[in-house]
Amino acid sequence: MYNESLFPKTTRELLDKKAALAPDNLEAWRNFSKTVFKAGALDEKTKQLIAIAVAHVTQCPYCIRSHTSQAMRKGAAKEEIMEAIWVASEMRAGAAYAHATLAMDEMEKQH
Repeated sequence: MYNESLFPKTTRELLDKKAALAPDNLEAWRNFSKTVFKAGALDEKTKQLIAIAVAHVTQCPYCIRSHTSQAMRKGAAKEEIMEAIWVASEMRAGAAYAHATLAMDEMEKQH
């Protein structure tokens, strides 16, 4: 389940402390994030589904929780979220297999 020793819960106190250490950077990041996730060529729900997939590939537990919640608020069905996760799974596994070409190339050099 949730391992607080590895991933402490986000608290207002921790958020405030992080913000105080680099307030200008945080404000710039928040503005960037708002811009990225607002509707454009892609609607907000689609952007959140993409974020869920990417969060699973980057393995960010905070991002997984946050973007799953946001996707549901934007109208994503549980089935859509799970399908996005399966797309991420395929891409991650596919990348490992695709990179086997590098190992094959190296093995051929040794032959």
